[in-house]
Amino acid sequence: MTLPVAILGAGPAGLTAAYQLGKKSVPVVVLEADPEYVGGISRTAKYKGYHFDIGGHRFFSKAKEVEDLWTEILPDDMLIRPRSSRIFYNGQFFAYPLKGAEAFMKLGPMTAALCMASYAKARVRPHPNPKNFEDWVTNQFGSKLYSIFFKTYTEKVWGMPCTEISADWAAQRIKGLSLSSAIKNALFPAKQPKDRKEVIKTLIDSFRYPRKGPGMLWEECARKVKAQGGDVRMGCRVDSLDYSADRQTWKIGYVRDGKREELEARAVVSSAPLREVAHSLTPKMSNEAIRAADALKYRDFLTVVLILEDKNLFDDNWIYIHDPNVKVGRIQNFKSWSPEMVPDPKMACYGLEYFCFEGDGTWAASDEELIELGKKELEKIGLAKASDVKDGCVVRMKKAYPVYDDAYTKNVDTIRREMETKFPSLHPVGRNGMHKYNNQDHAMMTAMLTAENIAAGKRLYDAWHVNEDAEYHEAGDAGAQELGLRSVPTRASAT
Repeated sequence: MTLPVAILGAGPAGLTAAYQLGKKSVPVVVLEADPEYVGGISRTAKYKGYHFDIGGHRFFSKAKEVEDLWTEILPDDMLIRPRSSRIFYNGQFFAYPLKGAEAFMKLGPMTAALCMASYAKARVRPHPNPKNFEDWVTNQFGSKLYSIFFKTYTEKVWGMPCTEISADWAAQRIKGLSLSSAIKNALFPAKQPKDRKEVIKTLIDSFRYPRKGPGMLWEECARKVKAQGGDVRMGCRVDSLDYSADRQTWKIGYVRDGKREELEARAVVSSAPLREVAHSLTPKMSNEAIRAADALKYRDFLTVVLILEDKNLFDDNWIYIHDPNVKVGRIQNFKSWSPEMVPDPKMACYGLEYFCFEGDGTWAASDEELIELGKKELEKIGLAKASDVKDGCVVRMKKAYPVYDDAYTKNVDTIRREMETKFPSLHPVGRNGMHKYNNQDHAMMTAMLTAENIAAGKRLYDAWHVNEDAEYHEAGDAGAQELGLRSVPTRASAT
C-alpha cells in the first residue's frame, strides 16, 4: 500500500498542493483544523445569506500557471471586477492610486510643497543603509508622504512602530511603485506597455473574482481533490509530527471530535504556522531552532460585518483608513467585490477590519461591543449613520499575518536549515508555512513547485525562491509569464 502525502491546512497552498498531486495520481490526505471552512484566510464566511471575504483577495497573477489553475478550478464563475480603492486621511478621501491634481488640492499647496521638498531631499540624501520600513519608504517617497500615506496604516496593521518592521518586507510589498510612477499614472492616460511585464500590479484597474467570494473557488478545489480520490478531513488539529529517518515515513498525530487519531505518511506538506510546526516535530529540533521559532510573531485579525440600507455612499472595493483617531484599519464593501455577496439589492454590507493580537483588548471584546465600535467609527468616518445599521456579526481570524520584524529573516533561516537537514520530506508552503510575505498566488506557486518535487522524487525547484524577486510581487500583467520560465524560482540543481 502506497502511503499518502499528508497536507497540513486547506488554504490556497494546501489545497493547491493536494490538487496538483492528485492530478499526478499521488494519494493525499488534507488535515484542516477548522471544522467548517476551507480556504484559510481566503475563505468566504457566511451570515444570513451574506458572504464575506476575509481580508480581500484580488485574483490577479503574473504567472500564467496560476491564472490557468484558477480558470481550471472555477471555469464559469469568475467575474471581471473594476479595481476601486481610496485612502481616508485627515477627514478626506483620496483616490488610490493617488491622482496628482486631487491629492494636491486636498492636501493643500503647503503640504504638497512639503511632500515634494522632502521627496527631493530623500533623493539627494537617502539613508545609506535602510534597515527598517521607515528608512526604506522615506528613501522612496520622502518623509512627508511616508507620514501621511504609510506610517499610520502600517502601524495599525502590524501593531509595532515602522522602525521595527524590516526593510526586506517593505521592498517586497512596495517595489515597482515609486512616487514618479504614481505621479505619471495620475497625470497621463494609461497606455498598454509593449512589454506586458512592465505593468505595476499596485496600479491594475481590474481583476478576476469568484462571484460568491474566494471561498467558492477553494470549496470547489476541495471537491475536486475528493473527486480525484483525495481525503479532506475537517476539524483535525495536528499536534505531533514524528519522523522516522530509518523508515523515511511520518506519523502525524491529531485530534478530531475530541478523539486522538494518527496518520502515517510518506511526506508532509505544511502550510501550518512555522512556529507551531517547529514545536511539533520529533526528533526535537535544537535549542537554537526552538528559540528562533519562539521569536516568530503573528498578527491576528477580525472583521466587524455591518449590514445596512444601501445609500450609494461607498462603491470602492475597500478604503484604507489612515486616520489615527479610529481603530479600524480598512473598510470593505462586499457588494463592490461581487453583487452576489449581498442577497438583498437594497442593502449594503461593509466589513470593518481590525488588526490585533490574540488576547489584547480588541480581540477580547465581545461581538456586541465590537459591532457598537464599528457603528460609531463608520459614522465618524462619514460612510453611514450608526442608526442606519440593521444587523451585524464578527469574524475572527487567528494568525492571519506572520509578523516581519527586523529579526524574522534570520530566525526563519535558522529553522529552515535545520528542517532541511533533519526532515528532508517536510515541505513548508504558503504564507504561514514559510513565515514569508506571500500573496495568494505566491502561496499557490510554492505549492505547485512542491508538488512537482514530490512527484519527481527529488528537488527540482527551490520553493523558497518564490517571491524573492520583489519586482515580481508588484509588477506584471495577469498571466504574462510562464512559471517555469521566470527568473525565480530557480531550479535547485541542474537535472
